[in-house]
Amino acid sequence: MTRLSIEQRALRAALDEARAARAVYDDALAWFARPEAALEGPLAAEVWVFDPGRTHVLLVHHRWRGWVPPGGKVDPGETQREAARRELFEETGVRTDLLARPAAVTVRSYRRGWSATLGLSFLAIVDRHTPLTPEEGQTAAWLTLDEPWESWFPEDRHRMRECATWLAEQADAGPSGVRGGA
Repeated sequence: MTRLSIEQRALRAALDEARAARAVYDDALAWFARPEAALEGPLAAEVWVFDPGRTHVLLVHHRWRGWVPPGGKVDPGETQREAARRELFEETGVRTDLLARPAAVTVRSYRRGWSATLGLSFLAIVDRHTPLTPEEGQTAAWLTLDEPWESWFPEDRHRMRECATWLAEQADAGPSGVRGGA
């Protein structure tokens, strides 16, 4: 993985989104405190897309990571939120607004031998009948949160289930619930 300098706009947005995330894993906020943080790219972004009942999540089947949320590397000139929307469309054909509050922030390696990358997981709610047009050679499908799936990050299913419960509680709380703008 190459070392890239992260643009200041992207770094500021990443810190703001990370602070707003519902869950922080891997001591991710400490990543920003390191002097070399701005030199360690790329940033990563993904989208946890739930159905309105919050019983299924939209995943893509990556050739060696298994079932993972749509996402990828943040391109130069993008924020993680912008990259998440782009990756969701490229990998599934779905265009939708992301909820205002990110689901999670992590620091993890996306491949053996790669350095750890700061990743943000954004949220969206989409009808399961929305047509999917996945990238060539990569399946996109709705998987149930109740049954395990093969993944490079097996802890993600549990994290997504916790988030789905939180989303349901927010929706039950009333009009100020989860439908925040992008």
